[in-house]
Amino acid sequence: MLSVTAFFLYFSKSISFTVDIVGQLQSISDGTTLVSREGKFEFGFFSPGNSKDRYVGIWFKKIPVQTVVWVANRCNPINYSSGLLMINNKGNLVLLYQNKSVVWSTSSSKEAKKPLVQLLDSGNLVLIDEEGGNSESYLWQSFDYPSDTALPGMKIGWDLRIGLNRRLMAWKNWDDPCPGDLSWEIRFNDAQHHRNPETYLMKGKVKYFRASPWNGLGFGGYPNLTATQPFNYQVADNEEEVYSMYNVTNNSLISMMVLNQTSATRQRFNWMDQSWRLYSAVPKDNCDTYGRCGANGYCAKYENPLCQCLKGFKPKSPENWNLRDWSQGCAREILLNCEDKDREKDGAKCLSNCSCVAYANFDISGKGSGCIIWFGDLMDVRTIPPPSQDLTSSKDRIMENDTSRDLSKENMELPLFELSTIILATNNFSASNKLGQGGFGPVYRGKLEDGQEIAVKRLSSSSGQGIEQFKNEVSLIAKLQHRNLAWTLVQHGRGIELLDSCLRNSHHDFQEVLRCIHVGLLCVQQSAADRPVMSSVILMLGSDSHVLPQPKRPGYFMEEPPPGCPVSSLTNDMTISVLEAR
Repeated sequence: MLSVTAFFLYFSKSISFTVDIVGQLQSISDGTTLVSREGKFEFGFFSPGNSKDRYVGIWFKKIPVQTVVWVANRCNPINYSSGLLMINNKGNLVLLYQNKSVVWSTSSSKEAKKPLVQLLDSGNLVLIDEEGGNSESYLWQSFDYPSDTALPGMKIGWDLRIGLNRRLMAWKNWDDPCPGDLSWEIRFNDAQHHRNPETYLMKGKVKYFRASPWNGLGFGGYPNLTATQPFNYQVADNEEEVYSMYNVTNNSLISMMVLNQTSATRQRFNWMDQSWRLYSAVPKDNCDTYGRCGANGYCAKYENPLCQCLKGFKPKSPENWNLRDWSQGCAREILLNCEDKDREKDGAKCLSNCSCVAYANFDISGKGSGCIIWFGDLMDVRTIPPPSQDLTSSKDRIMENDTSRDLSKENMELPLFELSTIILATNNFSASNKLGQGGFGPVYRGKLEDGQEIAVKRLSSSSGQGIEQFKNEVSLIAKLQHRNLAWTLVQHGRGIELLDSCLRNSHHDFQEVLRCIHVGLLCVQQSAADRPVMSSVILMLGSDSHVLPQPKRPGYFMEEPPPGCPVSSLTNDMTISVLEAR
Protein backbone atom coordinates (compact mmCIF):
# COMPACT_ATOMS: atom_id res chain seq x y z
CA MET A 1 0.00 0.00 0.00
CA LEU A 2 1.55 3.30 -1.05
CA SER A 3 1.15 6.31 1.11
CA VAL A 4 2.42 9.83 0.97
CA THR A 5 3.04 11.50 4.30
CA ALA A 6 3.06 15.24 4.65
CA PHE A 7 4.45 17.14 7.60
CA PHE A 8 3.47 20.57 8.71
CA LEU A 9 5.78 23.45 7.93
CA TYR A 10 5.45 26.60 9.91
CA PHE A 11 8.14 29.23 10.04
CA SER A 12 7.73 32.35 12.08
CA LYS A 13 9.66 34.71 14.29
CA SER A 14 8.89 33.47 17.77
CA ILE A 15 10.31 33.93 21.24
CA SER A 16 10.98 30.81 23.32
CA PHE A 17 11.01 30.74 27.11
CA THR A 18 14.35 29.61 28.48
CA VAL A 19 12.45 27.58 31.10
CA ASP A 20 9.92 24.77 30.70
CA ILE A 21 7.42 26.01 33.32
CA VAL A 22 4.72 28.68 33.31
CA GLY A 23 3.17 29.80 36.59
CA GLN A 24 -0.15 31.41 37.46
CA LEU A 25 1.11 34.94 37.00
CA GLN A 26 2.54 34.25 33.55
CA SER A 27 0.96 33.77 30.12
CA ILE A 28 1.87 32.57 26.64
CA SER A 29 0.80 34.77 23.75
CA ASP A 30 0.90 34.00 20.05
CA GLY A 31 4.52 34.36 18.97
CA THR A 32 6.02 33.04 22.22
CA THR A 33 6.63 29.38 23.02
CA LEU A 34 7.49 27.09 25.89
CA VAL A 35 10.46 24.69 25.42
CA SER A 36 11.16 21.51 27.39
CA ARG A 37 14.22 21.43 29.65
CA GLU A 38 16.54 19.58 27.22
CA GLY A 39 15.05 21.33 24.19
CA LYS A 40 13.32 18.28 22.74
CA PHE A 41 9.78 19.68 22.41
CA GLU A 42 8.14 23.05 21.95
CA PHE A 43 4.66 24.28 22.92
CA GLY A 44 2.85 27.24 21.44
CA PHE A 45 0.70 28.54 18.57
CA PHE A 46 0.95 27.32 14.97
CA SER A 47 -0.93 27.12 11.66
CA PRO A 48 -0.99 23.75 9.87
CA GLY A 49 -0.42 23.32 6.14
CA ASN A 50 -2.03 26.05 4.08
CA SER A 51 -4.46 27.07 6.82
CA LYS A 52 -4.42 30.53 8.32
CA ASP A 53 -6.24 29.39 11.46
CA ARG A 54 -4.26 29.33 14.71
CA TYR A 55 -4.00 26.28 16.96
CA VAL A 56 -2.17 25.47 20.18
CA GLY A 57 0.03 22.40 20.03
CA ILE A 58 3.28 20.57 20.73
CA TRP A 59 5.97 19.75 18.15
CA PHE A 60 9.55 18.48 18.00
CA LYS A 61 11.91 21.38 18.71
CA LYS A 62 15.16 20.19 17.10
CA ILE A 63 13.67 18.86 13.87
CA PRO A 64 13.69 21.40 11.00
CA VAL A 65 10.48 19.98 9.51
CA GLN A 66 7.90 21.02 12.10
CA THR A 67 6.08 17.86 13.12
CA VAL A 68 3.09 18.46 15.37
CA VAL A 69 2.36 15.67 17.85
CA TRP A 70 -0.49 17.14 19.91
CA VAL A 71 -3.17 19.79 19.41
CA ALA A 72 -5.28 21.33 22.17
CA ASN A 73 -8.07 23.13 20.30
CA ARG A 74 -8.39 20.56 17.49
CA CYS A 75 -11.84 21.66 16.28
CA ASN A 76 -11.86 25.21 17.66
CA PRO A 77 -9.25 27.30 15.81
CA ILE A 78 -8.59 30.96 16.49
CA ASN A 79 -8.58 33.61 13.80
CA TYR A 80 -5.51 35.78 13.49
CA SER A 81 -2.99 36.05 16.34
CA SER A 82 -5.32 36.99 19.16
CA GLY A 83 -4.94 33.93 21.38
CA LEU A 84 -3.59 33.85 24.93
CA LEU A 85 -2.74 30.93 27.25
CA MET A 86 -2.88 31.38 31.03
CA ILE A 87 -3.78 29.59 34.27
CA ASN A 88 -7.16 30.75 35.63
CA ASN A 89 -8.21 31.14 39.25
CA LYS A 90 -9.46 27.53 39.35
CA GLY A 91 -6.03 26.19 38.52
CA ASN A 92 -6.72 25.15 34.90
CA LEU A 93 -4.78 26.14 31.80
CA VAL A 94 -7.15 28.03 29.47
CA LEU A 95 -6.93 29.32 25.90
CA LEU A 96 -8.59 32.71 25.55
CA TYR A 97 -9.70 34.43 22.36
CA GLN A 98 -9.23 38.23 22.46
CA ASN A 99 -8.72 37.89 26.24
CA LYS A 100 -12.43 37.15 26.67
CA SER A 101 -13.99 33.87 25.57
CA VAL A 102 -12.57 30.49 26.61
CA VAL A 103 -11.79 28.41 23.51
CA TRP A 104 -10.18 25.46 25.28
CA SER A 105 -9.30 24.43 28.84
CA THR A 106 -7.73 21.60 30.79
CA SER A 107 -10.26 19.56 32.73
CA SER A 108 -8.79 19.23 36.21
CA SER A 109 -11.30 19.23 39.05
CA LYS A 110 -8.60 19.11 41.75
CA GLU A 111 -7.69 22.18 43.75
CA ALA A 112 -4.12 23.40 43.53
CA LYS A 113 -2.44 25.91 45.85
CA LYS A 114 0.26 26.79 43.35
CA PRO A 115 -0.60 25.41 39.88
CA LEU A 116 2.13 25.24 37.24
CA VAL A 117 2.21 24.12 33.59
CA GLN A 118 5.33 22.23 32.55
CA LEU A 119 6.43 20.80 29.19
CA LEU A 120 8.41 17.61 29.79
CA ASP A 121 11.12 16.21 27.54
CA SER A 122 8.79 13.25 26.84
CA GLY A 123 6.49 15.65 24.98
CA ASN A 124 3.92 15.49 27.79
CA LEU A 125 2.37 18.80 28.86
CA VAL A 126 1.43 18.52 32.55
CA LEU A 127 -0.49 20.60 35.07
CA ILE A 128 1.00 20.22 38.56
CA ASP A 129 0.71 21.70 42.03
CA GLU A 130 4.11 22.99 43.11
CA GLU A 131 3.08 22.62 46.76
CA GLY A 132 1.40 19.24 46.23
CA GLY A 133 4.42 17.36 47.53
CA ASN A 134 4.56 14.90 44.61
CA SER A 135 5.86 16.23 41.32
CA GLU A 136 4.65 13.07 39.52
CA SER A 137 1.07 13.50 40.71
CA TYR A 138 -0.33 15.38 37.74
CA LEU A 139 -3.57 17.33 37.99
CA TRP A 140 -3.88 16.94 34.21
CA GLN A 141 -1.61 15.74 31.37
CA SER A 142 -1.78 15.88 27.58
CA PHE A 143 -0.77 12.19 27.37
CA ASP A 144 -4.28 11.38 28.63
CA TYR A 145 -5.80 13.17 25.64
CA PRO A 146 -3.74 12.12 22.58
CA SER A 147 -4.30 13.57 19.13
CA ASP A 148 -3.07 11.55 16.15
CA THR A 149 0.39 10.70 17.51
CA ALA A 150 1.67 8.31 20.20
CA LEU A 151 5.05 9.13 21.73
CA PRO A 152 7.25 6.84 23.84
CA GLY A 153 5.78 6.53 27.34
CA MET A 154 2.23 7.38 26.23
CA LYS A 155 -0.48 4.90 27.19
CA ILE A 156 -3.08 3.90 24.59
CA GLY A 157 -6.07 2.34 26.28
CA TRP A 158 -8.39 2.72 29.26
CA ASP A 159 -8.16 4.10 32.77
CA LEU A 160 -11.12 2.12 34.13
CA ARG A 161 -11.14 4.02 37.42
CA ILE A 162 -12.43 7.20 35.76
CA GLY A 163 -13.65 5.81 32.43
CA LEU A 164 -10.94 7.58 30.42
CA ASN A 165 -10.38 6.23 26.89
CA ARG A 166 -6.97 7.20 25.51
CA ARG A 167 -7.07 6.71 21.74
CA LEU A 168 -5.45 8.16 18.66
CA MET A 169 -7.64 10.00 16.15
CA ALA A 170 -6.27 11.06 12.77
CA TRP A 171 -6.46 14.60 11.45
CA LYS A 172 -9.30 15.26 9.06
CA ASN A 173 -6.76 16.46 6.49
CA TRP A 174 -3.35 18.15 6.41
CA ASP A 175 -4.88 21.59 7.00
CA ASP A 176 -7.40 20.56 9.66
CA PRO A 177 -6.41 18.74 12.91
CA CYS A 178 -10.05 18.13 13.82
CA PRO A 179 -10.55 14.32 14.14
CA GLY A 180 -11.43 12.41 10.98
CA ASP A 181 -12.97 8.94 10.89
CA LEU A 182 -9.74 7.00 11.52
CA SER A 183 -8.91 5.94 15.10
CA TRP A 184 -6.51 3.57 16.90
CA GLU A 185 -8.07 2.27 20.09
CA ILE A 186 -8.63 -0.62 22.48
CA ARG A 187 -12.12 -2.15 22.44
CA PHE A 188 -13.66 -4.80 24.67
CA ASN A 189 -15.48 -7.83 23.31
CA ASP A 190 -17.30 -7.85 26.65
CA ALA A 191 -17.80 -4.13 27.13
CA GLN A 192 -20.00 -4.50 30.22
CA HIS A 193 -17.28 -6.26 32.22
CA HIS A 194 -14.27 -4.77 30.38
CA ARG A 195 -13.01 -8.17 29.27
CA ASN A 196 -11.24 -9.48 26.19
CA PRO A 197 -9.58 -6.23 25.03
CA GLU A 198 -8.33 -5.95 21.46
CA THR A 199 -6.64 -3.11 19.58
CA TYR A 200 -8.33 -1.93 16.39
CA LEU A 201 -7.79 0.55 13.61
CA MET A 202 -11.32 1.87 13.10
CA LYS A 203 -12.83 3.73 10.14
CA GLY A 204 -15.81 5.32 11.78
CA LYS A 205 -17.68 2.43 13.41
CA VAL A 206 -16.21 -0.18 11.07
CA LYS A 207 -13.30 -2.39 12.14
CA TYR A 208 -10.62 -1.87 9.52
CA PHE A 209 -7.63 -3.64 11.08
CA ARG A 210 -7.11 -5.69 14.23
CA ALA A 211 -3.70 -5.84 15.90
CA SER A 212 -2.28 -9.22 16.84
CA PRO A 213 -2.54 -10.08 20.54
CA TRP A 214 0.37 -9.51 22.89
CA ASN A 215 2.23 -12.75 23.65
CA GLY A 216 4.68 -11.56 26.28
CA LEU A 217 7.49 -10.85 23.81
CA GLY A 218 5.79 -8.85 21.08
CA PHE A 219 2.66 -8.57 19.01
CA GLY A 220 2.27 -12.01 17.41
CA GLY A 221 2.92 -12.15 13.70
CA TYR A 222 4.88 -8.91 13.40
CA PRO A 223 8.64 -9.53 13.80
CA ASN A 224 9.46 -5.81 13.83
CA LEU A 225 7.11 -5.20 16.77
CA THR A 226 8.98 -7.26 19.35
CA ALA A 227 10.94 -6.40 22.45
CA THR A 228 14.23 -7.19 20.69
CA GLN A 229 13.90 -4.20 18.39
CA PRO A 230 14.79 -0.57 19.29
CA PHE A 231 11.59 -0.45 21.34
CA ASN A 232 10.31 -2.19 24.44
CA TYR A 233 6.65 -2.63 25.16
CA GLN A 234 4.45 -2.66 28.22
CA VAL A 235 0.96 -4.11 28.20
CA ALA A 236 -1.46 -4.01 31.16
CA ASP A 237 -4.84 -5.68 31.62
CA ASN A 238 -6.18 -5.39 35.16
CA GLU A 239 -9.10 -3.98 37.12
CA GLU A 240 -7.74 -0.43 36.99
CA GLU A 241 -6.15 -0.07 33.56
CA VAL A 242 -6.01 -1.69 30.13
CA TYR A 243 -3.35 -0.21 27.89
CA SER A 244 -0.31 -0.72 25.68
CA MET A 245 2.74 1.51 25.70
CA TYR A 246 6.15 1.57 24.05
CA ASN A 247 9.51 3.11 24.93
CA VAL A 248 12.77 3.48 23.05
CA THR A 249 15.79 1.48 24.22
CA ASN A 250 18.11 4.28 23.11
CA ASN A 251 17.19 7.77 24.33
CA SER A 252 18.89 9.34 21.32
CA LEU A 253 16.31 7.75 19.00
CA ILE A 254 13.46 10.09 18.03
CA SER A 255 10.36 8.08 17.21
CA MET A 256 6.62 8.48 16.89
CA MET A 257 3.56 6.46 15.94
CA VAL A 258 1.00 8.39 13.89
CA LEU A 259 -2.30 7.83 12.10
CA ASN A 260 -2.34 8.77 8.43
CA GLN A 261 -5.86 9.70 7.30
CA THR A 262 -4.85 9.82 3.62
CA SER A 263 -3.56 6.25 3.40
CA ALA A 264 -5.69 4.89 6.29
CA THR A 265 -2.63 3.47 8.03
CA ARG A 266 -1.02 3.54 11.45
CA GLN A 267 2.63 4.33 10.82
CA ARG A 268 5.76 4.34 12.96
CA PHE A 269 8.57 6.75 12.03
CA ASN A 270 12.13 7.19 13.25
CA TRP A 271 14.12 10.38 12.65
CA MET A 272 17.34 9.32 10.89
CA ASP A 273 19.74 11.15 8.58
CA GLN A 274 17.76 14.37 8.78
CA SER A 275 14.46 12.84 7.61
CA TRP A 276 11.56 10.76 8.90
CA ARG A 277 12.10 7.09 7.98
CA LEU A 278 9.11 4.74 7.91
CA TYR A 279 9.79 1.85 10.30
CA SER A 280 6.48 0.01 10.05
CA ALA A 281 2.90 0.47 8.88
CA VAL A 282 -0.38 -1.40 9.29
CA PRO A 283 -2.36 -2.61 7.50
CA LYS A 284 0.57 -3.68 5.35
CA ASP A 285 -1.20 -5.88 2.77
CA ASN A 286 -4.63 -7.12 1.69
CA CYS A 287 -4.63 -9.88 4.29
CA ASP A 288 -4.40 -7.31 7.09
CA THR A 289 -7.86 -5.92 6.33
CA TYR A 290 -10.19 -7.05 9.11
CA GLY A 291 -12.39 -10.03 8.22
CA ARG A 292 -11.09 -10.19 4.64
CA CYS A 293 -12.10 -13.85 4.25
CA GLY A 294 -15.18 -13.87 6.45
CA ALA A 295 -15.93 -16.22 9.33
CA ASN A 296 -13.82 -19.42 9.48
CA GLY A 297 -11.80 -18.44 6.44
CA TYR A 298 -8.15 -17.49 6.37
CA CYS A 299 -6.13 -15.21 4.17
CA ALA A 300 -2.96 -16.53 2.51
CA LYS A 301 -1.06 -13.72 0.83
CA TYR A 302 0.80 -15.91 -1.65
CA GLU A 303 -2.03 -18.33 -2.51
CA ASN A 304 -4.57 -18.09 -5.29
CA PRO A 305 -7.30 -17.37 -4.46
CA LEU A 306 -6.32 -15.13 -1.58
CA CYS A 307 -8.94 -16.64 0.75
CA GLN A 308 -9.20 -20.28 1.83
CA CYS A 309 -11.54 -22.10 4.20
CA LEU A 310 -10.07 -23.54 7.36
CA LYS A 311 -9.74 -27.32 7.32
CA GLY A 312 -13.11 -28.91 8.00
CA PHE A 313 -15.02 -25.95 6.56
CA LYS A 314 -16.47 -25.13 3.16
CA PRO A 315 -17.68 -21.87 1.56
CA LYS A 316 -21.14 -20.81 2.74
CA SER A 317 -21.87 -19.57 -0.76
CA PRO A 318 -19.74 -21.43 -3.34
CA GLU A 319 -21.09 -19.19 -6.09
CA ASN A 320 -20.01 -15.96 -4.39
CA TRP A 321 -16.76 -17.57 -3.25
CA ASN A 322 -15.85 -18.41 -6.84
CA LEU A 323 -16.58 -14.78 -7.74
CA ARG A 324 -14.02 -13.78 -5.07
CA ASP A 325 -16.68 -12.42 -2.75
CA TRP A 326 -15.50 -13.98 0.52
CA SER A 327 -17.57 -11.86 2.90
CA GLN A 328 -19.96 -14.70 3.83
CA GLY A 329 -17.08 -16.87 4.99
CA CYS A 330 -17.15 -20.63 5.55
CA ALA A 331 -19.40 -23.14 7.32
CA ARG A 332 -18.61 -26.47 8.99
CA GLU A 333 -18.66 -29.57 6.86
CA ILE A 334 -19.54 -31.77 9.84
CA LEU A 335 -21.20 -30.67 13.07
CA LEU A 336 -19.20 -30.70 16.29
CA ASN A 337 -19.16 -33.81 18.46
CA CYS A 338 -19.33 -32.54 22.04
CA GLU A 339 -18.50 -35.68 23.99
CA ASP A 340 -15.93 -36.51 26.63
CA LYS A 341 -16.05 -33.37 28.77
CA ASP A 342 -13.97 -34.61 31.69
CA ARG A 343 -10.92 -32.40 31.12
CA GLU A 344 -8.53 -30.78 33.58
CA LYS A 345 -5.56 -29.44 31.62
CA ASP A 346 -5.61 -25.95 30.07
CA GLY A 347 -5.20 -27.29 26.55
CA ALA A 348 -8.15 -29.65 27.06
CA LYS A 349 -10.45 -26.96 28.46
CA CYS A 350 -11.11 -25.78 24.93
CA LEU A 351 -12.14 -29.26 23.82
CA SER A 352 -14.44 -29.70 26.81
CA ASN A 353 -16.49 -26.66 25.72
CA CYS A 354 -18.51 -27.17 22.56
CA SER A 355 -18.47 -23.42 21.83
CA CYS A 356 -14.68 -23.16 22.03
CA VAL A 357 -13.03 -23.24 18.62
CA ALA A 358 -9.37 -22.47 19.32
CA TYR A 359 -6.81 -21.43 21.91
CA ALA A 360 -3.26 -20.08 22.06
CA ASN A 361 -0.61 -19.29 24.65
CA PHE A 362 -1.23 -15.92 26.30
CA ASP A 363 2.42 -15.39 27.26
CA ILE A 364 5.36 -17.18 25.63
CA SER A 365 8.04 -15.14 27.40
CA GLY A 366 8.28 -17.54 30.32
CA LYS A 367 7.28 -14.75 32.73
CA GLY A 368 3.53 -15.25 32.51
CA SER A 369 0.92 -17.92 32.05
CA GLY A 370 -2.58 -18.57 30.79
CA CYS A 371 -4.17 -18.97 27.41
CA ILE A 372 -6.47 -17.12 25.04
CA ILE A 373 -9.62 -19.02 24.07
CA TRP A 374 -11.85 -18.26 21.09
CA PHE A 375 -15.57 -19.02 20.97
CA GLY A 376 -17.95 -19.05 18.02
CA ASP A 377 -16.71 -18.28 14.52
CA LEU A 378 -13.03 -17.57 13.89
CA MET A 379 -12.65 -14.14 12.32
CA ASP A 380 -9.66 -12.37 10.83
CA VAL A 381 -7.31 -15.34 10.44
CA ARG A 382 -4.27 -15.10 8.19
CA THR A 383 -1.08 -17.04 7.52
CA ILE A 384 2.15 -15.42 8.69
CA PRO A 385 5.69 -16.59 7.91
CA PRO A 386 7.84 -17.65 10.86
CA PRO A 387 8.63 -16.54 13.45
CA SER A 388 4.99 -16.41 14.50
CA GLN A 389 2.69 -17.71 17.21
CA ASP A 390 0.54 -20.76 16.54
CA LEU A 391 -3.20 -20.98 16.91
CA THR A 392 -4.14 -24.37 18.34
CA SER A 393 -7.46 -26.06 17.68
CA SER A 394 -8.89 -29.54 17.50
CA LYS A 395 -9.80 -30.91 14.09
CA ASP A 396 -10.73 -34.40 15.29
CA ARG A 397 -14.30 -33.36 16.06
CA ILE A 398 -14.76 -32.63 12.39
CA MET A 399 -12.76 -35.47 10.86
CA GLU A 400 -14.07 -38.22 13.18
CA ASN A 401 -15.02 -40.41 10.21
CA ASP A 402 -11.44 -40.48 8.91
CA THR A 403 -9.57 -43.55 10.18
CA SER A 404 -6.19 -41.82 10.03
CA ARG A 405 -7.46 -39.07 12.38
CA ASP A 406 -9.17 -41.22 15.00
CA LEU A 407 -6.27 -40.63 17.32
CA SER A 408 -6.88 -41.34 20.96
CA LYS A 409 -9.32 -41.98 23.73
CA GLU A 410 -8.59 -38.48 25.00
CA ASN A 411 -10.28 -36.99 21.95
CA MET A 412 -7.04 -35.19 21.00
CA GLU A 413 -4.54 -35.83 18.24
CA LEU A 414 -1.81 -36.15 20.88
CA PRO A 415 -1.89 -35.59 24.63
CA LEU A 416 -0.92 -31.99 25.30
CA PHE A 417 1.39 -30.90 28.10
CA GLU A 418 1.87 -27.47 29.61
CA LEU A 419 5.29 -25.93 29.09
CA SER A 420 5.80 -25.86 32.86
CA THR A 421 5.31 -29.65 32.94
CA ILE A 422 7.89 -30.17 30.20
CA ILE A 423 10.37 -27.83 31.90
CA LEU A 424 10.00 -29.71 35.19
CA ALA A 425 10.33 -33.10 33.48
CA THR A 426 13.53 -32.14 31.61
CA ASN A 427 15.06 -30.11 34.46
CA ASN A 428 14.60 -26.97 32.40
CA PHE A 429 16.12 -28.62 29.30
CA SER A 430 19.39 -29.17 31.15
CA ALA A 431 22.48 -30.31 29.29
CA SER A 432 22.63 -33.45 31.43
CA ASN A 433 19.22 -34.50 30.07
CA LYS A 434 20.18 -33.95 26.43
CA LEU A 435 20.06 -37.16 24.39
CA GLY A 436 21.19 -35.79 21.05
CA GLN A 437 20.87 -33.15 18.36
CA GLY A 438 18.88 -33.36 15.14
CA GLY A 439 18.19 -31.12 12.18
CA PHE A 440 15.16 -29.62 13.92
CA GLY A 441 16.74 -29.19 17.34
CA PRO A 442 17.88 -31.07 20.45
CA VAL A 443 16.14 -34.07 22.05
CA TYR A 444 15.92 -34.34 25.84
CA ARG A 445 15.20 -37.16 28.28
CA GLY A 446 12.47 -36.38 30.80
CA LYS A 447 10.42 -37.92 33.57
CA LEU A 448 6.87 -36.90 34.42
CA GLU A 449 5.59 -36.61 37.98
CA ASP A 450 3.99 -40.06 37.75
CA GLY A 451 7.39 -41.56 36.89
CA GLN A 452 6.68 -42.04 33.20
CA GLU A 453 9.76 -41.48 31.05
CA ILE A 454 9.43 -39.35 27.94
CA ALA A 455 11.59 -38.00 25.13
CA VAL A 456 11.09 -34.34 24.21
CA LYS A 457 12.14 -32.78 20.92
CA ARG A 458 12.63 -29.03 21.21
CA LEU A 459 12.17 -27.30 17.88
CA SER A 460 15.01 -24.87 17.27
CA SER A 461 14.13 -21.28 16.38
CA SER A 462 16.65 -21.48 13.54
CA SER A 463 14.86 -24.39 11.84
CA GLY A 464 12.37 -22.23 9.95
CA GLN A 465 12.93 -24.20 6.76
CA GLY A 466 11.88 -27.41 8.51
CA ILE A 467 8.48 -26.41 9.87
CA GLU A 468 6.46 -28.46 7.38
CA GLN A 469 8.70 -31.50 7.78
CA PHE A 470 8.40 -31.23 11.54
CA LYS A 471 4.60 -31.16 11.29
CA ASN A 472 4.72 -34.22 9.05
CA GLU A 473 6.73 -36.00 11.71
CA VAL A 474 4.17 -35.12 14.37
CA SER A 475 1.37 -36.31 12.11
CA LEU A 476 3.22 -39.57 11.54
CA ILE A 477 3.71 -40.12 15.27
CA ALA A 478 0.01 -39.46 15.82
CA LYS A 479 -0.89 -42.02 13.16
CA LEU A 480 1.45 -44.62 14.67
CA GLN A 481 -0.49 -44.45 17.92
CA HIS A 482 -3.37 -46.20 16.16
CA ARG A 483 -3.65 -49.85 17.02
CA ASN A 484 -3.06 -52.03 13.98
CA LEU A 485 -3.01 -48.97 11.70
CA ALA A 486 -0.66 -50.52 9.14
CA TRP A 487 -2.59 -53.80 9.03
CA THR A 488 -5.94 -51.95 8.82
CA LEU A 489 -4.85 -49.67 5.98
CA VAL A 490 -3.36 -52.59 4.00
CA GLN A 491 -6.57 -54.59 4.45
CA HIS A 492 -8.56 -51.66 3.02
CA GLY A 493 -6.19 -51.10 0.10
CA ARG A 494 -4.86 -47.86 1.63
CA GLY A 495 -1.35 -48.99 2.53
CA ILE A 496 0.18 -46.18 0.50
CA GLU A 497 -1.04 -43.74 3.21
CA LEU A 498 1.78 -45.05 5.42
CA LEU A 499 4.28 -43.48 3.04
CA ASP A 500 5.67 -40.10 4.07
CA SER A 501 3.74 -37.35 2.28
CA CYS A 502 7.02 -35.90 1.01
CA LEU A 503 7.62 -39.11 -0.97
CA ARG A 504 4.11 -39.52 -2.40
CA ASN A 505 4.81 -36.91 -5.04
CA SER A 506 8.10 -38.55 -6.04
CA HIS A 507 8.69 -41.19 -8.71
CA HIS A 508 9.09 -44.17 -6.39
CA ASP A 509 7.69 -47.57 -7.37
CA PHE A 510 4.66 -47.68 -5.09
CA GLN A 511 4.14 -51.39 -5.69
CA GLU A 512 7.62 -52.00 -4.31
CA VAL A 513 6.75 -49.87 -1.28
CA LEU A 514 3.53 -51.79 -0.68
CA ARG A 515 5.41 -55.06 -0.99
CA CYS A 516 7.88 -53.93 1.71
CA ILE A 517 4.99 -53.00 4.01
CA HIS A 518 3.39 -56.38 3.36
CA VAL A 519 6.61 -58.24 4.24
CA GLY A 520 7.00 -56.08 7.34
CA LEU A 521 3.57 -57.15 8.56
CA LEU A 522 4.48 -60.80 8.04
CA CYS A 523 7.61 -60.32 10.14
CA VAL A 524 5.66 -59.13 13.19
CA GLN A 525 3.16 -61.99 13.37
CA GLN A 526 2.54 -63.28 16.89
CA SER A 527 3.14 -66.94 16.07
CA ALA A 528 6.67 -67.93 15.01
CA ALA A 529 5.15 -70.33 12.49
CA ASP A 530 3.55 -67.39 10.67
CA ARG A 531 6.77 -65.35 10.53
CA PRO A 532 9.05 -65.95 7.49
CA VAL A 533 12.70 -66.88 7.97
CA MET A 534 15.35 -64.50 6.62
CA SER A 535 15.94 -66.50 3.45
CA SER A 536 12.22 -66.24 2.67
CA VAL A 537 12.27 -62.50 3.40
CA ILE A 538 15.11 -62.00 0.90
CA LEU A 539 13.19 -64.02 -1.69
CA MET A 540 9.97 -62.05 -1.08
CA LEU A 541 11.71 -58.70 -1.47
CA GLY A 542 13.80 -59.73 -4.46
CA SER A 543 11.15 -61.40 -6.57
CA ASP A 544 7.96 -59.71 -7.73
CA SER A 545 6.59 -63.07 -8.90
CA HIS A 546 6.70 -64.62 -5.46
CA VAL A 547 3.14 -64.83 -4.07
CA LEU A 548 2.99 -63.37 -0.55
CA PRO A 549 0.72 -64.93 2.10
CA GLN A 550 -1.88 -62.67 3.65
CA PRO A 551 -0.76 -61.34 7.06
CA LYS A 552 -2.96 -62.05 10.02
CA ARG A 553 -4.04 -59.39 12.46
CA PRO A 554 -0.89 -58.55 14.48
CA GLY A 555 -0.95 -60.49 17.72
CA TYR A 556 0.92 -57.83 19.69
CA PHE A 557 -2.33 -55.90 20.11
CA MET A 558 -4.62 -58.95 19.95
CA GLU A 559 -3.35 -61.12 22.79
CA GLU A 560 -2.11 -60.61 26.33
CA PRO A 561 1.58 -61.37 27.09
CA PRO A 562 2.30 -64.69 28.77
CA PRO A 563 1.88 -64.62 32.58
CA GLY A 564 5.01 -63.80 34.51
CA CYS A 565 6.77 -61.97 31.67
CA PRO A 566 8.00 -58.50 32.69
CA VAL A 567 6.51 -55.68 30.62
CA SER A 568 7.95 -52.19 30.11
CA SER A 569 7.01 -49.47 27.67
CA LEU A 570 7.93 -45.91 26.73
CA THR A 571 5.23 -43.55 25.50
CA ASN A 572 6.34 -40.81 23.13
CA ASP A 573 4.14 -37.72 23.29
CA MET A 574 4.84 -34.21 22.14
CA THR A 575 3.24 -30.80 22.14
CA ILE A 576 2.61 -28.77 19.00
CA SER A 577 0.23 -26.07 17.87
CA VAL A 578 -1.66 -26.58 14.63
CA LEU A 579 -3.22 -23.79 12.55
CA GLU A 580 -6.38 -25.67 11.69
CA ALA A 581 -9.96 -25.43 12.86
CA ARG A 582 -11.70 -27.96 15.03
